[in-house]
Amino acid sequence: MLIGTSGYVLIDDFTIMDAIYQTAITFTTVGFGEIAPISNAGRIFTINLIIAGFAVFSSAIGILVSELNKGHIVAIMKERRMLYKIARLKKHFVVCYHNDYTIEVTKQLRKNHIPFIVIDPRPEIYEWAIEHKYPHFLQAQPHAELSMLKAHLSSAKGLITLSSSIADNIALIASVRLFEKEHFLPRPYYVISSAETMSDVEKLKKLGADTVVSPTKLTAQRVSAMAARPDMENLLEEFLYKSDNPLDMQEITVPRYSWAVLKKLKETHIREIANTSVVGITRKDGKLIGMPKGDTLVTSESKLLVIGTQEGIKITKDLISKRVKPKELKFV
Repeated sequence: MLIGTSGYVLIDDFTIMDAIYQTAITFTTVGFGEIAPISNAGRIFTINLIIAGFAVFSSAIGILVSELNKGHIVAIMKERRMLYKIARLKKHFVVCYHNDYTIEVTKQLRKNHIPFIVIDPRPEIYEWAIEHKYPHFLQAQPHAELSMLKAHLSSAKGLITLSSSIADNIALIASVRLFEKEHFLPRPYYVISSAETMSDVEKLKKLGADTVVSPTKLTAQRVSAMAARPDMENLLEEFLYKSDNPLDMQEITVPRYSWAVLKKLKETHIREIANTSVVGITRKDGKLIGMPKGDTLVTSESKLLVIGTQEGIKITKDLISKRVKPKELKFV
């Protein structure tokens, strides 16, 4: 349009509006004719403009058909729709790489109503997502910064990497910790990884993984437990993993400012107020006290292993997080 308008103005002294109009009907091959007398030089220019217009439109249609055949445009539209859904997620987990472990983990996350997104670089992720009912998924390299932005990692609770390749897990852990620093996030992500050997477990923990699961070790522990106590086979599984179980078990961190710091466990009256039981205390140095007595002191930044109903555990969290002695203690 710019070249055609300039040409008519320079060659045949058209006004700007006439030149724009003449260019538009010529470029689009409408064929309305000349709106003003055109010289021979202008007609030659018009012929070239028509050929150029036809070439541009033909090329545009060719590119569009090619992209539709390749599926690029459809894939972009699908990804845009998915990104709108992902943008609404909060406190979700980003699960990286599809495999047998991913299938079982996502089943448990769905049962417990924990939001998640699965990322895998292979194009088959679309078929796997339909087959295994992934509500949110992306085809992308998980360790790339763009993938983390698309996965709305800034609002996520944590990341789970279950690749069979130790190199993939290392790259992801390093990328996530770097993402935290570059984006100045207020809290670190909870990173869970898997490893085949114990040496890899230690390596991943040193690199920044919070929890590293070894399938080999877990299988050995489960088999030995079943061999030693066959009657207890399903008790732990029912207690920890069944979503409709009325009981729950959680670790509650005691803040530095908590009123309960340096109080005896029996003085907190957790059992009477929240109807929960403290079955273990992990000190700041990592030492675990199992089945603590009432005279055990609650220290700063220790973790209380509490068992009870979900509502009772919530009350316990609120109780421990208070700065001043709660009013409820006047009635117990």
